[in-house]
Parts: sequence; structure tokens; C-alpha cells
Amino acid sequence: MSQPTLINHQVRLLARPIGLPRPGDWSRTEEAVGELADGEILIKVLYLSLDPAMRGWMNEGKSYIPPVGLGEVMRAGGAGRVIASKSPLFAPGDMVSALTGVQEYWRGQATDKLAGATRIDPQLAPLPAWLNALGMPGMTGYFGLTEIGRPQPGETVLVSGAAGAVGQTVGQVARHLGCRAVGIAGGREKCDFVVNELGFDACIDYKNASLRDELKKHCPKGVDVYFDNVGGEILDTVLTRINFKARIIICGAISQYNNTTPVKGPSNYLSLLVNRARMEGMVVFDYAPRYPEAVKVIAKWIQEGSFKTREDIVDGLDNFPDALLMLFEGRNFGKLVLRVAAD
Repeated sequence: MSQPTLINHQVRLLARPIGLPRPGDWSRTEEAVGELADGEILIKVLYLSLDPAMRGWMNEGKSYIPPVGLGEVMRAGGAGRVIASKSPLFAPGDMVSALTGVQEYWRGQATDKLAGATRIDPQLAPLPAWLNALGMPGMTGYFGLTEIGRPQPGETVLVSGAAGAVGQTVGQVARHLGCRAVGIAGGREKCDFVVNELGFDACIDYKNASLRDELKKHCPKGVDVYFDNVGGEILDTVLTRINFKARIIICGAISQYNNTTPVKGPSNYLSLLVNRARMEGMVVFDYAPRYPEAVKVIAKWIQEGSFKTREDIVDGLDNFPDALLMLFEGRNFGKLVLRVAAD
């Protein structure tokens, strides 16, 4: 008896957003999965990673990765189960992470460099954590801090977006390296989580207090390493508190992603000159060959109970457009994940 045809439901980019993405910027499509060719695998997507970087991928223009084409399935990292394989590298039942896109199934060459299908172990951590601390956000925080920030024991590491996916990792890695970890987050609940659950030394609620005053209070000796996820006025203010030979990692600028006017650059950049400080951009894909190195370290900490993750899980592929907006409206608490199907 022949197997029933699998129908794949997808979310495609219909128009390039101006400002925040709108419902009309997306289209929902469906198509048959099709037969596997030699070397291909078929993944049933269970979870999707929703990340601020996705907003940049929707814009036309030169960047570190080609933009998503109009009419193409929206790019996104995912985790799921291999349900069919014509590749010697994977077998049905394997759990994997890959750049699956916003859809129910991903079919392609197992060795596709962009998709990056990688076997994952759900015994080490639940699947959502493989899209968080053990996935792209965790790799971003780990390598951005250790390779660009290069913190030394006793130094002060400051990170914006501290309750988010990347920020969670940065602060906890800093603590493991013997540094003072200070976060910036929006709202008392998030700040309490950052300090009481993640173990940061302090967290500044930028929504309800003067950032300038709080930096003086919680970073009395200045800032040695600043991991920036938001840009804008927060970056400007932090630049007034950096130390001699400080390192600033530019990971993201979520405050600027939906601007309809030119991006606001740092007006206090001369602080870099005065302090002989360094500001450097970070793109996680540059470290892809070394991901297993970071996964081994962070997984060990998770198993020991000295590293925690928090995921904010939204259900249903149809809820993707609104879920994505949560990132830019501050409605998510922890790493934002979309559950496409049950484990």
C-alpha cells in the first residue's frame, strides 16, 4: 500500500516590511513534500527559533547572509525529527537542528552548508534548549564573549537584553569565568529572573530607572566588556562608562531594526578613542566549525545545574506573524520558540 502524500504548510515572505512586519507581508502556502533524492533527508519540524536577526534577513541589501527572497519560505532555525532519509549520515528517528525555515517539513541535502543539519541529543537537554543555549543564541553569546570580549577574572561584563536568549548565556558564561555579570533588561520581573535564577550580580531595569545612575551604582569600577544586543540610546549611555581598553561586542541592535528612518549610530564613539577601547561586530556563523566545542561546555554546566535556560514557547505555525512581533514589543520572556508540532 502506498504511503499518503505529506502536505507541507509554510509561511513565505510576500513583501519587504517597512517598520514592523505586518500581516500582509506574509503568505501561507501548502505543497506536497515530494520524493527524496539521493543524499536527502526529510525533517518533521517540531520547534522553530524566533530571533531578532530574522528582521534583518527580511531586508533587501548587502549583509552577512543573503536576504530572504520574496516568495521564499521565511528563514528560521528549527529542531525536529528525521522521518525519512536517503543519506548515510542520518537515520529515521534522529533528532536534528537545522535552518529549516518556517514550515512543517524540511527536505534537502543532508550536507547542505546553509541548512547545517546537525544531530542533537534530547537526553542532554530538551529540544527548545537546543534552539537556545545549545543553539545559535548560545553559540552567539559564548563565542562573542570569549573570543571578542575576552573577559578576565574580576572584570565587569555588562550585557543588554539580559533576559533574552543571547543575554542569558553571556551573563552565565561571564560568571563561570570569574567576572562580575551585570544585565540590562526591561521590567522588574525580568531583572529578578536575571539575578535570582541566572545568577547575575545585578540587573538594571532600564524602563523604570535612570540607566546612567544605575550604571554608576552597579558598575562602580566601570565596564570592561559590554555585549550589546540593543544599540541606540543604551549603547550611547554605556559608552560613557567604559574603562581603559574596554571591549564592546556589537551583536545586535533590536532598538533600530524596525526604524523607518536611518539607523542611529553611537554619538559617544569618541569614548573609544579616549579609552583606547575596541568595538567589534559579531556574526555567529563565523564560528560554525567550533559549535561542538561550546555545546560540550554549556551542556556540562546544564547537567551540573550551574547553567539555566528559559524558553517562552508559543504554539502553532499560524501564530508565527504575531509571535515574531513579540521580540520587538518586549512581550517575550526568555528565548522565544514556536512549537510547530508535539515532540
